[in-house]
Amino acid sequence: MTKRPWIIAWDLISPFGSDLEAQWRRAEAGESGIGPLTRFPLPDGFPVTVAGQVPAIDVTPYDFLSPRKMAHWTSPIFLHAMLVVHRAMKRAGLEIDAAIAPRVATTFSTAIGGLDAVLAADRNMVARGRLPHPFANPNACVNMVAGKVSMLTGATGPITTTITACATGNSSIIAGAMFIEAGMADVAICGAVDFPLVEPIVGGFATMNGAYKTKADSDADVQRASRPFSVDRRGFVVSEGAACVLLASPDFARAHGLSAAFELAGWGMSADAHHFVAPHLPSVSRCMSDTIKHAGLGPRDVSAINAHAASTKVGDAVEVQALRQVFGEQLPPLSANKSLIGHAMGASSAIETVLALMGMERDTILPTIGYRADPALGDLDCVAEGARSLKQEHVLNNSFGFGGCNACLLLRRLA
Repeated sequence: MTKRPWIIAWDLISPFGSDLEAQWRRAEAGESGIGPLTRFPLPDGFPVTVAGQVPAIDVTPYDFLSPRKMAHWTSPIFLHAMLVVHRAMKRAGLEIDAAIAPRVATTFSTAIGGLDAVLAADRNMVARGRLPHPFANPNACVNMVAGKVSMLTGATGPITTTITACATGNSSIIAGAMFIEAGMADVAICGAVDFPLVEPIVGGFATMNGAYKTKADSDADVQRASRPFSVDRRGFVVSEGAACVLLASPDFARAHGLSAAFELAGWGMSADAHHFVAPHLPSVSRCMSDTIKHAGLGPRDVSAINAHAASTKVGDAVEVQALRQVFGEQLPPLSANKSLIGHAMGASSAIETVLALMGMERDTILPTIGYRADPALGDLDCVAEGARSLKQEHVLNNSFGFGGCNACLLLRRLA
């Protein structure tokens, strides 16, 4: 088998905060990062009132994120993308010099991008008749996140932006792995960022019955708003975040003294070619099975599943049906991280990959909070009792996006 890329470092920003260890402690404790939506003033009757918001970050220690240097980069996707990449590079002990720069790929991506900048420019034109700021379009240019990451790090290898809706983070990691396996790069800067808490985006998710809508008579427990696989699930809670995953070929890592405890053992991608938002069982199931086969494994080798689990009626049902097709009736434990921090769109699968890796590192599976069994889904082990101690050799990470974009990863502990 071809040597798979090693995972040499990662970093994460989520509604739990920006400190990596503090985020893990909150997740392990089964806390919720979901609270009132305050990113914009809520109009009367606005259907969404809760969200997973990233707390303000102190950028003082980071000169490259100073207010002066970020003055034109108004969309929060840039600050948060650059920060997680910078910190992951520091954790890996990787410095990109002129010798290795052409062999470092950048696939860091976003699904929503800087649409907030376009919206602000449009509102300014309507209200004041002023043309957009010269940086309005660069802020909204979806591939500019990868561009800014490459400028920050000095990486001059292959660069691409993978936009596959909610599967964007996993697609970015897969693209980086493929560059390495194709011999086009030795290192790949992967991951994703999304800050979709923008009024028309949140409202649009609500009108299409995707996002969780508040009902005053039944929503006293805001922190249970995101409830994947539960009998009373009512859609995803829109959230924000960013995560970086650094990959390297084993030969490069050894030659440069870079350590790794895990590898990206396998991956799979598929298109539903079926419906613009509803997942399709045959292609979702095939994506999972192809991922396991690509790793040279069988279903019984998988220790746990980091589920996509968006908390929609149809999506969760199809994911469980697909899991049963692949694994049979006895499923491995399912961890639904969106129960903790909501759904960060394209960044969600990158965030969940990092949480899965941290769980493998600590022999712990994160809990699915707020879970109430749905008889229609059958018997599921959603780790509802709280974080569970379990050594995991192989973890399957699922992600499925609008447009029928499916991308799964198989994470393996290195001996």
